[in-house]
Amino acid sequence: MTDRASVYARIIELIEPLNAKKIALAESTSFAGDMEMDSLTVMDLVASMEDEWDIMIPLNMLPDLETIGQVADAVHGLVVKKG
Repeated sequence: MTDRASVYARIIELIEPLNAKKIALAESTSFAGDMEMDSLTVMDLVASMEDEWDIMIPLNMLPDLETIGQVADAVHGLVVKKG
């Protein structure tokens, strides 16, 4: 079973190469505000997470996912739901 802590840790690993500003990553780090990620980079990250866990992240969910912690919660929820 993939627990939330391991999902979060893997998301951090997936973000690192995209972290152009090399800021410290935490639960509350925001993609737009703190990391200044553009939409193309965010979509690359989404694709990486979908491939990693074999899930589909609904596009209508993305506007609500502003921080790394929110993304970890959402991905973990989708992984658990997938079973």
